[in-house]
Amino acid sequence: MRINWLFILFAAVLAGLPAASVSGQDVKPSRVLMLTQSVGFMHGSVQRKAADKLAVAEVAMIQLGEKTGLFKVDCTQDAAADFTKSNLQNYDIVMFYTTGSLPIAESDRQYFFGEWLKEKGHGFLGFHSAADTYGDYQPYWDMVGGTFNGHPWNAGNEVTITVHEPKNPLMQSFGEEFVIRDEIYQYKNWQPEKVRVLMSLNMARCRPSMPYHVPVAWIKEYGAGRVYFNNLGHNETSWADQRYLKSITEAVRWIRGDIQLDAKPNPDLSAQQEQTAKAAAEAVGKSN
Repeated sequence: MRINWLFILFAAVLAGLPAASVSGQDVKPSRVLMLTQSVGFMHGSVQRKAADKLAVAEVAMIQLGEKTGLFKVDCTQDAAADFTKSNLQNYDIVMFYTTGSLPIAESDRQYFFGEWLKEKGHGFLGFHSAADTYGDYQPYWDMVGGTFNGHPWNAGNEVTITVHEPKNPLMQSFGEEFVIRDEIYQYKNWQPEKVRVLMSLNMARCRPSMPYHVPVAWIKEYGAGRVYFNNLGHNETSWADQRYLKSITEAVRWIRGDIQLDAKPNPDLSAQQEQTAKAAAEAVGKSN
């Protein structure tokens, strides 16, 4: 019953999203390969309840593509069979909601990072546990921007998130700050010099309050390709959140080249957020 309720909510949310057009002309939809294989922990959002049923996140992405007309999605939980050099020729965008060391051949990985993703019009969308994938494989976490290193903020916690660029199309739907219930990761192998951070935890309003910067979403350029990562998406309800779906829509537009964004890394912002977090955690500690 819970899943059915979510699907009804998806339909209501998607009804409010505009279909794609450029100067009144229909656009050619991009092809998205959505990989939701879990070698480690499997999240409920990508768990298929039956052999003939897709997961909540998969259904949300298919419906989003159909509504906006921007993309068509093929879903797979078989990386070995579908994430290959030959099959990648059928796609413009790869999306990961995955965990662990996926069974992708090394030659196919090298092709993906060395050639495919660097092509104009190609992109990578990573959500939530995409950062908990290939933790020991540097080309992967170098592409994503960081690696899962625990989640002090669990799925039942409410967190406050600051949006650094509220006028950025990818962030507009969230406003300047928002509260959400979702599981939030912290990172190792974090590379602020290679990414543009778009939102972060507000440590003054989060519990626990940690004395370090915790980014939540960012973008980066990868050759001529583009990468968007968003930590949100652990909870199934996130996949029925219009703000979240709108952000994904705009990320696809950016990867396609329909909109242009400043993707220049902003390490100064990360450094400033680090200091702000330290001050906030210290203030919280003194008040307890």
